[in-house]
Amino acid sequence: MSQFVRHDRLRTFVERFATLLDEAPAEASLLNTGGIYLRELIAHDDWLPEAYARPDPERYQQYLLHADSRQRFSVVSFVWGPGQATPVHDHTVWGLIGVLRGAEIAQPYCLNEHGTVIASGTARRLESGTVDAVSPHIGDIHRVSNAYPDRVSISIHVYGANIGAVSRSVYPEQGGRKAFISGYSNDALPNIWNVSRELAIP
Repeated sequence: MSQFVRHDRLRTFVERFATLLDEAPAEASLLNTGGIYLRELIAHDDWLPEAYARPDPERYQQYLLHADSRQRFSVVSFVWGPGQATPVHDHTVWGLIGVLRGAEIAQPYCLNEHGTVIASGTARRLESGTVDAVSPHIGDIHRVSNAYPDRVSISIHVYGANIGAVSRSVYPEQGGRKAFISGYSNDALPNIWNVSRELAIP
């Protein structure tokens, strides 16, 4: 990976996504066209600052990279240490997941007629460069895990809200659901707007 961080790639992505929300805000357009934009972003691994790619030995990290000023969407890097996984959880908004490094296992779930969460279909292995989607309309409950027991994986997520502030649910193994608000692992955002610094690079 290049020493010079290509902030322009993320800046271009969020500008294009904001325009898409202005011009074609229907969920299908956001998932389809937005998925193309995300796939183009994760095709390059020279733009994510190291501070937002650091794993934690205790649990996966959720770093906010950008939040739209009207909270219409947010961009987050999920950093998975070896073998780390989420609990079964929902989102309540649309979301796109693009694997930047490594690979992930996504197991979808659904609620049965008794309101109990059950596995829905087979788990999917998402390799680097793959984009997946979730939403209450197409399937919103899943469990994600690092596909590797011995290395870090990183995925870039785009959600239709400031996802760290959204009240959502986890579904414990013993049944029922528990409300949670995820928050973020970082307090400072990458400065993707300092164009003058980029112009100064020979």
